[in-house]
Amino acid sequence: MRVAIACSWLNQYGGAERVLEVVHEMYPQAPVYTSIYWPEAMPAAYRSWDIRTSFLNRWPLVKRHHQPFLPFYPLAFEQLDLRGYDVVISVTSAFAHGILTPPETRHICYCLTPARFLWNYEDYVQREGLGWLARAILPVMISRLRIWDRQAADRVDDFIAISRVVQARIRKYYRRESEVIHPPVNVQDFAPSAERGDYFLSAGRLIPYKRVDLVVKAFNQLGLPLHVVGDGRDRAALEAIARPNIIFRGRLGQAELRQEMAQCRAFIFPGEEDFGITPVEAQAAGRPVIAYAGGGASDTVVEGVTGLFFHEKTPESLAEAVSRFDEARFDPQEIRRHALRFDTSVFKERLAEYVTTRLGR
Repeated sequence: MRVAIACSWLNQYGGAERVLEVVHEMYPQAPVYTSIYWPEAMPAAYRSWDIRTSFLNRWPLVKRHHQPFLPFYPLAFEQLDLRGYDVVISVTSAFAHGILTPPETRHICYCLTPARFLWNYEDYVQREGLGWLARAILPVMISRLRIWDRQAADRVDDFIAISRVVQARIRKYYRRESEVIHPPVNVQDFAPSAERGDYFLSAGRLIPYKRVDLVVKAFNQLGLPLHVVGDGRDRAALEAIARPNIIFRGRLGQAELRQEMAQCRAFIFPGEEDFGITPVEAQAAGRPVIAYAGGGASDTVVEGVTGLFFHEKTPESLAEAVSRFDEARFDPQEIRRHALRFDTSVFKERLAEYVTTRLGR
């Protein structure tokens, strides 16, 4: 089976790249097609991959600042030469689903989400704090890109969604059906601990849409111990409003993070994510999750079994959920068994079966 992989860009490292790495593990001989590749910003292992880039990769400044070049991405992906493959698997949240494949090639899109900056533009602009000039120019460009994005979705033979909320977006924006295959999580890297701390835990990038501000404000009200792990442009503002019961740990290594998760009373997950890996990691460590009742958490957290939900994006709603949290109600081993459903091995098995089935049709 001749396989190629496509992704949006390779100039920053995050959850999308973690998925890409597992797909590449499954098909190690597959070339990876993308718009731009900045080796210095990516793990060293990528340098052994067969990475094939578009004409954009030769342009100055694009690797550090890819957003201003958005109008050129449709052309960049349409000009990639994807002849000679039985299947192309795109792992994408923007543009890569618009590749052109020959009639004999099956294009399976593992959709992380339809592009947020196109389909949820107002929230995106508000979150990024763009200036007046960008706000004046962007609407025209976004409108044209949205039309292209919708038409490009018709080129995909099969859509896979990472969660039910993304499945709903694919249906709404692209008018396409999809199957849910949850992203891979390294569940085996985490384990329950016999030791227990007295703190609650929040972990992730400290940027606006993660809504760590809700956590800080709620624990300001509660006065309970809270550890905040991670860094980002919101850190200074969050530290400025935090009371002494809140400790900012900064970025931690994986071993330290695993220990923080395994020994916390509960993991707090306030954002509305497309999926959300950290709540699954916390459950793999046997710890319950207190999460906002929306986004991918509705796929990964079971109310009353592996955690609790709060239903309004307010500090008061979160504080109420923490107040009714009873640690004794939750069984660490049962929580971990639930997390095993999202292990990397499960993802590999399901995706391989999906690809084989689609090619057999």
